[in-house]
Amino acid sequence: MTDQAEKPQNPPRRCPICGKPAEHAYRPFCSPRCRDVDLNRWLSGSYVVPGGEDDEADPD
Repeated sequence: MTDQAEKPQNPPRRCPICGKPAEHAYRPFCSPRCRDVDLNRWLSGSYVVPGGEDDEADPD
């Protein structure tokens, strides 16, 4: 039988915006501010996956 003490602990997650430890209530962020900063980046188009010209062409 395995004991709870034998389980390896996961390292604490860090906020992807500022690097502080993440708070459970705002995971994966540390605060509402960092959560809103991330949302603003998504809505403003800062997070973009680059694509080639072939992505927009019609395959017909």
